[in-house]
Amino acid sequence: MSDYEQSTIQGVLIDEHLRLTLIELGRACDADTQHLIDLVDEGILTPRGDDPSTVYFDGQALLRARKALRLQRDLELETAATALVLELLDELERLRELLRRSDHLAR
Repeated sequence: MSDYEQSTIQGVLIDEHLRLTLIELGRACDADTQHLIDLVDEGILTPRGDDPSTVYFDGQALLRARKALRLQRDLELETAATALVLELLDELERLRELLRRSDHLAR
């Protein structure tokens, strides 16, 4: 038996040019429109577009919406608490990236 350990990496590929309406985002996340509007109102999701008739959500919004909805479901969080948890997770990721960069520069 080898000392080599195989690991599996999972991920989701999102087209960087993806544009979803609020209704399409709801279908992709299996969430109702009002729930997504609540996420927008709390600052969790940021719609793109210049006027209300052309508002859309990009691939990053899709990933963030799914993460937010999963947190709410799994941890039974209210929308404001979900926003706080996501903010803390974002900060944690920024700090980890900074640590990786500084570690890389030190080598």
